[in-house]
Amino acid sequence: MPPKAPTRDHLDWPFFDEGHRALAAELDGFVAGGGLGAIDHHDVDAACRELVARLGAAGLLRHCVPKVFGGASEEIDSRALCLLRETLAYADGLADFAFAMQGLGTGAISLSGSQALKEKVLPKVARGEWISAFALSEPDAGSDVAAMACAARREGDDFVLNGEKTWISNGGIADVYTVFARTGEAPGTRGISAFVVFADTPGFTIAERIETIAPHPLARIRFENCRIPAAQLLGNPGEGFKIAMRTLDIFRPSVAAAATGFARRALDEALVHAKRRKMFGATLADLPTAQSTLGEMATAIDAAALLTSRTAWRRDVQKLPTTREAAMAKMTATENAQWVIDQALQLFGGRGVQSGEITERLYREIRALRIYEGATEVQKLIIGRELMKGAAG
Repeated sequence: MPPKAPTRDHLDWPFFDEGHRALAAELDGFVAGGGLGAIDHHDVDAACRELVARLGAAGLLRHCVPKVFGGASEEIDSRALCLLRETLAYADGLADFAFAMQGLGTGAISLSGSQALKEKVLPKVARGEWISAFALSEPDAGSDVAAMACAARREGDDFVLNGEKTWISNGGIADVYTVFARTGEAPGTRGISAFVVFADTPGFTIAERIETIAPHPLARIRFENCRIPAAQLLGNPGEGFKIAMRTLDIFRPSVAAAATGFARRALDEALVHAKRRKMFGATLADLPTAQSTLGEMATAIDAAALLTSRTAWRRDVQKLPTTREAAMAKMTATENAQWVIDQALQLFGGRGVQSGEITERLYREIRALRIYEGATEVQKLIIGRELMKGAAG
């Protein structure tokens, strides 16, 4: 049975307009009407392919690309992304993942790809015909991007790519990958470039499939003398790190929104359980300790939602940089959601850790969000760095 819709009180905040409220209603109808289908978490490859196809057929993936290439709005709308991810995460983490990677995987193409690349890739992604991936992390270069070893050298009209990437979401099922590699124009991050690599390119292989506590398609990928036409370079040589950071700035608030969706589901499940659970001659909801916990949970969710909405609004409406705000939202929302879900599980008691329970699934799903697209510790550094830029001294 599809879950009920998440709370929509925050749509009354001034960060959102009528278009966003209409999108929320459309999303609620899609999920409640069984639009996601029966999601098989034991076969995540097949499930993600099916989810991408369903999301594409419903027109929801159009929010991942600009309008001129089949998108829903002139530019990618951060508030729409947040609404979509929060709703899908509330329903099922794998549905959120399938949606999110279509945007993250092609965000750099939307920002810096040639007209030909955009025309080739973005409409197919928007229709759910192609699956995309974002390949930045390496075995020894996660938070420290400057330690990247994967390299591309120029040979005539091509670049020859060698090295590995790991923790690549959609690795093994994606049709198109945005890959970052060292090209050596300058030391550190200034010598990294971005490329589009198609899954059928000779020299590109899946080295290993990776299993995690919340299963989704994940892999270590390898490039061995993988020849990439120079036309598949994104932007100019040496601009890869800037392109990656611009992409993450767009999509990082949506990670916060997904975390908030998980947290809202945990709170709603906890509220229903507390009102039904009989104990000490009353219900769990009658106990002051439970009421106090539920109150803290609700407050933590609103704090995260406010920071997330502020960030997306600042980007969409004010057209201002959001590096600091996105880091604040991502850090607060993911950490708060981890705590909220932990409290929900505690309220459920032993049932909360039983395999197959919603609280158990949420507990596994939230953990990775505190790491990917910049771990919490990295977000703190970003916030501090941005504060210092504006400080007098």
